[in-house]
Amino acid sequence: MELLVRYLDRSNSFSSDITQDLIKEESLRDDLRYYFMSPCEKYRTRRHIPWKMGVQILKIVMITTQLILFGLNNQLVVAYKEETTMALKNLFLKAYTGVDEDDYSVAVYTQHAVFDSLFYVLHQYSQLGRLSVGPISYAEDENGKFLPLTICKAYYKRGNREPSDEAYDIDAHLETVCMSHDPRTANMWKTQNASFFDLDFYRLVDIKITFQLKGINLQTVRHRELPDCYLFHVTITFDNQCHSGKVKLFLDIDAESSTCKDWKISGTAQKNTHYLLMFDGFVILVCITSAVLCTRSIILAVRLLQRFSQFFQENFNHKVCAEDQSEFLNGWYVLVIVSDLLAIIGSILKMEIQAK
Repeated sequence: MELLVRYLDRSNSFSSDITQDLIKEESLRDDLRYYFMSPCEKYRTRRHIPWKMGVQILKIVMITTQLILFGLNNQLVVAYKEETTMALKNLFLKAYTGVDEDDYSVAVYTQHAVFDSLFYVLHQYSQLGRLSVGPISYAEDENGKFLPLTICKAYYKRGNREPSDEAYDIDAHLETVCMSHDPRTANMWKTQNASFFDLDFYRLVDIKITFQLKGINLQTVRHRELPDCYLFHVTITFDNQCHSGKVKLFLDIDAESSTCKDWKISGTAQKNTHYLLMFDGFVILVCITSAVLCTRSIILAVRLLQRFSQFFQENFNHKVCAEDQSEFLNGWYVLVIVSDLLAIIGSILKMEIQAK
C-alpha cells in the first residue's frame, strides 16, 4: 500500500518535451487516481453518472417492494392454515381450551375420558357437514367415493404388570391393529366393533386416527385472487407412551394446496397476475444489469492492476506486493454479484408460484 500511495503522490511537473513513456505514466496515474475515487468524486472529475450506485438503489427499492407484496399475498395462506388448524382442534378434540401446552392439545387421565374423547372424534367426524361453518368436506378418491377414516392402535405384544409386587413381564415388540370405515357411519363403530375398543391400557402405546378433508380458501376472492383448494391430512394421536397415567392428545395437519379444477367467479375481478409477473421480470432485468456492471468493474480493475504491475516491473524492476494488489479487488462487487444471482433465482421461483 505504501508503494501505491508513494506512486500516486509523485510530482506532476513535466518538461515541455513529454515523451511517450511519460504520457503513458501520466495516463496510468490518472486512471489509478480515478479508480480509487468515490462515486461523487468521479462525477465531479469526469462528469460520469454513477450508474452502478443508481442501479443498486433501484434494486434495493424493487426487491423490498417484491418481498412486501409476496409477504402480503402469502399472509392469507398462513392465516387460513392456522385458523383451519384451530377450527379442527375445536371440532374434534373434546374440552379443547384453545391453548396448546407443550405441543399437545388436550390431556386426559381416566379410561372413561379416553373412550369419551375417542368416540367424540368419531361422532364429530360423522356429522362434519352439519357442524363446520367453513367450506370443509370429506375427501374423495378418483371415483368420487369418500376416503375412509382409519383408526390404528399400537400396543405391546405381551404384557403383565403388578406395581404392588414390583414385577412386570413385557414383550417390547409392538403390534398394530387398524380398521377403517366410511365417514358417514363412523359414529357406529363403537357398536359394530366393540372388541376393537377393548383396550388394555397397560399395553397400549398410542391410538392414531387419520382422515383427509378438503377445503377452499375463499378469503382470497376479496383480494383479487383465485381461491386455492386444499387437501388436509389430519392425524389425531392418543399418546400413552409414558404410561404415567396421562394420555396426551395431539392433532397434526399436513396441508397440500392446488389450483381448483372447476371454478367460476362473478362480481369481482378474477386472478390477474401478469402485472406482478412483469414486475418480477423487471427485477430480474435490474439484477442482471447490476451483476453485469459489477463484473465489468472487476474486469477493469484486473486490467488496471496488470498495467500497474507491468509498469513497475519494466521501470523499477519491482514486483507489486500482495497487499497493494488486494487494494484493486473490491469485495463489495463480489457480494453484490452473489446477491444478484440469489435474487434472480428467488424471483424465478416466485414467478412459478404465482403462475401456478
